[in-house]
Amino acid sequence: MTKTMKAVVLSRFGGADAFELRDVPVLPVGARQLRVRVHATAVNPLDYQIRRGDYADLVPLPAIIGHDVSGIVEETGADVTEFMAGDEVYYTPRIFGGPGSYAERHVVDVDLVARKPSNLNHVEAASLTLVGGTVVEAFVTRARLAVGETVLIHGGAGGVGTIAIQVAKAIGARVLTTARATDHAFVRSLGADEAIDHSTEDYVHAATRLTGGRGVEVVFDTIGGDTLARSPLALADMGRVVSIVDIPQPQNLIEAWGKNAAYHFVFTRQNRGKLDLLTDLAERGLVRPVVGAVLPLARVGQAHELLEGRSAYALRGKVVIDVAGDTVSLPPRR
Repeated sequence: MTKTMKAVVLSRFGGADAFELRDVPVLPVGARQLRVRVHATAVNPLDYQIRRGDYADLVPLPAIIGHDVSGIVEETGADVTEFMAGDEVYYTPRIFGGPGSYAERHVVDVDLVARKPSNLNHVEAASLTLVGGTVVEAFVTRARLAVGETVLIHGGAGGVGTIAIQVAKAIGARVLTTARATDHAFVRSLGADEAIDHSTEDYVHAATRLTGGRGVEVVFDTIGGDTLARSPLALADMGRVVSIVDIPQPQNLIEAWGKNAAYHFVFTRQNRGKLDLLTDLAERGLVRPVVGAVLPLARVGQAHELLEGRSAYALRGKVVIDVAGDTVSLPPRR
């Protein structure tokens, strides 16, 4: 008899009502794979972009999406020696490479999996995998942010920004970040040295002022659009911009040419090494995930609405799905 599990299935591209909670077959485990009982997953902008059809050519329907897992190993493949049943693990499923994490169980290639930080619960760990891997790739692999350099992080109170601030401080950088005035104390509590209210002060002017006219060595862009186009104005000579936002249209980056700037566009690649680094930072108390909302698996659509409409809520950090429970924790409206 085929085993089944509950999963949230994207049946069509469209709004948050495009999801259906279904019973689906549990997949078999390959020789170098694990089956993980998912305790928590999270919602990312990539998820709602997929849902509305931005990547329709890469996601055949019906589909199970989702890009974060924290859970417990249930079964190991014949050639797996790194883990055993009962181990607590976390990881990002392969993007555009098969079923995702909006489900009770997930089958994954063992090379993508790392041991969950011992001091984080599953909800916290699930909020860290994709954003944490993205930040590590942005700062360590691409920008090569160094001790004593100054970084400007756009959107410091968001799901990516909260982790970016902490990783940048762990590296030894000086951190400037944009955030609403009501979030300034919060982003400083994460380690930001200076907070810029982008609604009352132009961030280029602020970055120039706060660096004595020199500019910052690195800009981390989580917003795109005009923010991406104007970021070179905040750079020091030979500075670097790292953006995690896709660009539907070419932009005029003439200011980057004048600064001899380097641009890095990051679509994160999954591997255990990044997660092992994050585990070390978490267990040393240098990185702590920020969970802004928690909903159960049956309410994934509401979680998408919350993340897409985050400007209407006092939402800080990540929106997480409690797959193994029924936790509901929502932020207040602004």
